[in-house]
Amino acid sequence: MGTQTMTLAHMRAAGWPRWPGLFVLLACLGGLFTGCPAHAQELPRRAPDLDRLTQELFAEIQSDQVPYEDLYETLLQYYQTPVSLNAASREELRALLLLSETQITNLLKHREATGPLLSLYELQAVPGWDLRTIYRVLPFVTVQADDPNRARGPLWQRIKQEENNTLFVRYERVLQQRRGYAAADTFQGRPTQRYLGSPDKLLVRYRVSHAHDFSLGFAAEKDAGEAYAWQPRQGQYGPDFLSAHFFLQERGRLKALALGDYQLQFGQGLLLSSGLAVGKGAETITTLRRSSVGVRPYSALLENTFFRGAAATYQLAPRWEATVFVSRKRVDANLQQRTDSLAQYDEFGSSLQYTGFHRTAAELDDRHALQESVAGGNLGYLSRDGNLALGFTVVGTHYGTPLLRRAEPYNHFEFNGQNNLALGAHYSYVWRNLLLFGETGRTTGGGLGTVNGLLASLGPRLDAAVLLRHYDVDFHTLYGNALSENSRNINESGLYLGLKIRPVARWEVSAYFDQFWFPWLRYRVGAPSHGDDALLRLAFTPNKTSLLYAQYRVRLKPRDLSSSLGRPVPLPGQQLRHSLLVYYDTQPTTRLGLRTRLQASRLRDDDNLPWRGGYALSQDATVQVARRVQLAARYAVFDSDDYDTRQYLFEQDVLYAVSIPVLYGQGTRAYAIAQVTFNKHLTLWLRYADTRYRHQTTVGTGLEEIKGNARSEVKLQVRYKL
Repeated sequence: MGTQTMTLAHMRAAGWPRWPGLFVLLACLGGLFTGCPAHAQELPRRAPDLDRLTQELFAEIQSDQVPYEDLYETLLQYYQTPVSLNAASREELRALLLLSETQITNLLKHREATGPLLSLYELQAVPGWDLRTIYRVLPFVTVQADDPNRARGPLWQRIKQEENNTLFVRYERVLQQRRGYAAADTFQGRPTQRYLGSPDKLLVRYRVSHAHDFSLGFAAEKDAGEAYAWQPRQGQYGPDFLSAHFFLQERGRLKALALGDYQLQFGQGLLLSSGLAVGKGAETITTLRRSSVGVRPYSALLENTFFRGAAATYQLAPRWEATVFVSRKRVDANLQQRTDSLAQYDEFGSSLQYTGFHRTAAELDDRHALQESVAGGNLGYLSRDGNLALGFTVVGTHYGTPLLRRAEPYNHFEFNGQNNLALGAHYSYVWRNLLLFGETGRTTGGGLGTVNGLLASLGPRLDAAVLLRHYDVDFHTLYGNALSENSRNINESGLYLGLKIRPVARWEVSAYFDQFWFPWLRYRVGAPSHGDDALLRLAFTPNKTSLLYAQYRVRLKPRDLSSSLGRPVPLPGQQLRHSLLVYYDTQPTTRLGLRTRLQASRLRDDDNLPWRGGYALSQDATVQVARRVQLAARYAVFDSDDYDTRQYLFEQDVLYAVSIPVLYGQGTRAYAIAQVTFNKHLTLWLRYADTRYRHQTTVGTGLEEIKGNARSEVKLQVRYKL
């Protein structure tokens, strides 16, 4: 492969003609004399290994708040509609999350100097594109130029003939009886607290799409415990969650048009980031900055990270684009009535609900209780050379019923009322080996928020990143998700420093240090506070199919300490957590893949309290039994002292599904997956998982409680390509 690639590069450098037919013929003839097969000009695209890629991007992130489903969804869409390396802009390449700014710049320079890439093998001739980078991006890119959409016939005909046309049906169930599904007469006069639906989880999803042309799809989902119901007045038409979208691109000056459900991503996500946002993780450089991908169709299953209505992007002039959007939907909220005649509002929402579950009578009372209307736009400028990007954003939000938070000290500066207006400006500038980026916004009430960063390539083997952020205590951005330690961009200042070193071939050292301050009180922190977060990772890639890394992370985070220390009330203190992760992924044969993962953590809440800890050890194996049959399995053991020392374990799952169980206590977890491809149209997945606990007579709490020491799950998925 390397010989042929150098042949391509040398031929171009020597001034060979760029006629594709002649060039491909000469490259193939060169392959005959160098021992490469003649058909090697076309590098086959393999399906992405999303589990391994997630390990590389996130690794040890002990949280259930990371939108992994959005990550999987985004990467799978890139696989189904790959990015054309010959036509992609700098922003589109950034959105892959896998390329450094220097690698992107070098590719654009190579493309400008030598013309379009004729083969993916040619990527080896691009400076800074090592084998690891190439193999990471291969599933998501192509060098084939898209045919003009007009030449493919009318839209209905293109949809009919599109190969990327797929229907998914999925079924899931926990096999043991859970307390929430017991008969109503067992709830001691409180039958409304039980689940109203069956324990089955069902999903139907369909999508047909073509890159830079169109996307059409729908999804219907019923979670376990939710009931089917036909109640148009309550906005339910059968399954609890319904979603649909229609999306067009590149229709002359109309760059994008979205109808139905969609997402928006502009600037650094300070005001609009309803799509994927990675943030801090094992990848310390490339995932730090956001990408202004604009309007995207929504096809995931998260029930609160999208807009519903219409959005359009129009090219005003060669360097200017404008996006306008409007959204109107009902969101989950807890509504309450005021009995005080002097109260400002007769009815108000005390909190927004984000779980997406509507299983009990109480959860159904909150379902779609609040009308939300959002409208706004973005005006963007891109310089001729693509190095300077500027944007201006406005977002207005109106709630049909006012929000009024509980009268707690930490809620003093929270958003209250019906209307919020947010204005912001963002920029991105590339100068040599530096990328400067940032965004600043102001919201109703005068609250300011700003995030500014620098990515620098200090040499072929050294990358660095710096990011400063500050969000006022009264900065209210309801669809923002810029980098922060809090779950929202409010009441925080911070400094992030990132580093990545490649001292020798196949070795990589990554590190970050993040210091943050909270000027006002927070939930479970009764005073202004501060904390630190640091990570160090050493990775070794012995070959293209193996990866070994060790990672250490330490976090010092504020938290109210228990009154068990002899204090009359909880007082703010510091929780110190140490985490260690060792991971090895190898493929000893073409049919066998092995993965070993060991992770452990220790923490304590105060110098006077004992350490608590937990660990998990897992072994995975994947076997290609036959050309159409693949099996995967895992066996894991875990031990943790309590819920605070719980362990999150990434697991393989059926396509499009995400599984990251939280494990605490003592026990074992095992699962097995069978994937059978019957023909080019039909594929089936079957997954069985089982968790066994020691020294326990029940599993779970509340309505999820199971009598016994085991929890077993079964999942069946069918994919049919039309």
